[in-house]
Amino acid sequence: MNAYRWDQLREGLSDEFEADLTHSMMEDFLRLSGDHNPLHADAEFAHQAGFRAVVAHGMLTSALYSRFVGMYLPGRYCILHGIDVDFVNPAFIGDRLRVSGTVTYLNHVYRRVEIKATIHNNHGDLISKAKIRVGLHEH
Repeated sequence: MNAYRWDQLREGLSDEFEADLTHSMMEDFLRLSGDHNPLHADAEFAHQAGFRAVVAHGMLTSALYSRFVGMYLPGRYCILHGIDVDFVNPAFIGDRLRVSGTVTYLNHVYRRVEIKATIHNNHGDLISKAKIRVGLHEH
């Protein structure tokens, strides 16, 4: 876990990590969210809808943005204020997802950080993009 302090942050600072999208993650999210839409649970339904397999919940993949700010940039002292996510392409079980983000703005008065982030799969497809707003507490 990184632990950036306010004086260590700068525009352009970036980080990334990779995570495998697993069947277990899908089952856990399905149970947690209660979203039993057949697009996420029924392979035949998903195939009839034009997808190669069941589609991962967008909010499941977006949970990786929380991991990004809480563990990588800025890490330990982060508190998530808000996130705007655009879903571009579906993700599927077995995809290796690369989450990348860059600090794009620092508000020194409010100690607020804006991060532009993306998730790509192992085929290079953009899964989603996000604008994330976080604060720092250093107590």
